[in-house]
Amino acid sequence: MNQPQDAPITYASAGVDVEAGDRAVALMKAHVAAAGRPEVLGGLGGFAGMFDASALTGMQRPVLATSTDGVGTKVALAQAMGRHDTIGFDLVGMVVDDIVVSGAEPLFMTDYIACGKVVPERIAAIVSGIAAACREAGCALVGGETAEHPGLLGEDEYDLAGAVTGVVEYADLLGPARVHAGDVVVGIASSGLHSNGYSLVRRVVEAAGWDLGRHVPEFGRTLGEELLTPTQVYAAPLLSVIRAPEVQVHALSHVTGGGLAANLARVLPAGVWARVDRSTWTPPAVFQVLQQLGRVPQDDIERTLNQGVGFVAVVSADSVTDTLRVAQRVGLSAWVLGEVASWDMAQPDPAQDVVRGAKGVDGGAVQMVGVHPSAG
Repeated sequence: MNQPQDAPITYASAGVDVEAGDRAVALMKAHVAAAGRPEVLGGLGGFAGMFDASALTGMQRPVLATSTDGVGTKVALAQAMGRHDTIGFDLVGMVVDDIVVSGAEPLFMTDYIACGKVVPERIAAIVSGIAAACREAGCALVGGETAEHPGLLGEDEYDLAGAVTGVVEYADLLGPARVHAGDVVVGIASSGLHSNGYSLVRRVVEAAGWDLGRHVPEFGRTLGEELLTPTQVYAAPLLSVIRAPEVQVHALSHVTGGGLAANLARVLPAGVWARVDRSTWTPPAVFQVLQQLGRVPQDDIERTLNQGVGFVAVVSADSVTDTLRVAQRVGLSAWVLGEVASWDMAQPDPAQDVVRGAKGVDGGAVQMVGVHPSAG
C-alpha cells in the first residue's frame, strides 16, 4: 500500500499488526489450556512457560532429553490446500518422538510460528493441531511465539518449529550400549509419508503435472489429502511398550530423514550389523505411486522416505512375541523386520549396499535385503 511521503510511519504501516497477534492469542488460549499437565504453572501470555520439576527429585538419576525440529516443506502443501489444523501433528511428532528414542517421557513443549501476515484464525488452527498432538503425547504445551515477518515471507506463507523437553531415569536409557548380537529388529508402521522427503515428493508431483485435487484410485482420495496425512505421534504408545515388564526393548529408532537403514544404524553399536528384510512388508500405496510416477531409484527412495516404517525397535529375542502383543494392544502395527548379528559373523549380500552410521554417529551397520511383496 502506497502512503504519502510526509505521513507518519507506524508499525502497522510497516506490515505488522499487533492487534491481530492479540486476537490470535485469544483464539488459541482454549487449545493451549487443553494441552496441559498438573505440573504447568501459570498460563498463556507470560514471558516464559513454567513447569514444576519437583517430581523429578523422586528419581534416582533423572536425565533431561531435548529436541528441536520443524516440519519442512510439507508446510507448502498445507498452505496450498488451505488446511492448517493438521500440520501441528507433524511438528509434535518430529520432536517428541525423537526424545522417546532414548526412553524419555516428553514433559513440555514450546512452538515458534513465523508468518508473513498474522491471520488470527489461521494461527489458531495451527496451534489447535499442535495442542491436540501434545495431548496425544501426554506433553504440555507451555507457550510459544508467533512472529510476523512482512517482506521476508509472503502474506500466506508461514513456517513453524518447536522444542520439547523430557526426562528418563538414567538406568532406563535406551541405546547402542544395550544392543547385542541375537537381538531382533521390529518394525512399527507409519501413518504415511510423515514429514520427511517432501522436496522429493513435490518435485515428483510437479514433474508429473499432477494437481493436489486429483483423485488417485490407489489412495481412495485426492493427492493433496494423502500427502497431508498427519505424522503419527508414537510417544505415548511406545512408552507403554517400553514400560511393559514382559518386554525388553534395547533401542529405538525414529525413521526420519535418511531413511530406515541410516537411522537404524545410528542406534547400533560398532561391531554389529542388522539385516532388514524387505519381504516382511509391503510399502503403502503412496510410496509405490510416487516411486513409479517419478521413476525414483530404490536406493534413493529408501534414503528419503520411510517406506511405511515409522519406528524401529531392537528387542531381545525372547521378548519378541510379547513386544508384538503389547504393541498391538496399544494400537501400533508391528512385525519382525530382521535380526542383529556380530560383524565378524556377517554374511552381507554383495549385491546390496551396507549402510554404516549417519549424522556423525560411528555406529553399527545395516543392510536391506530381499524384495517387497507385490501390493496385489
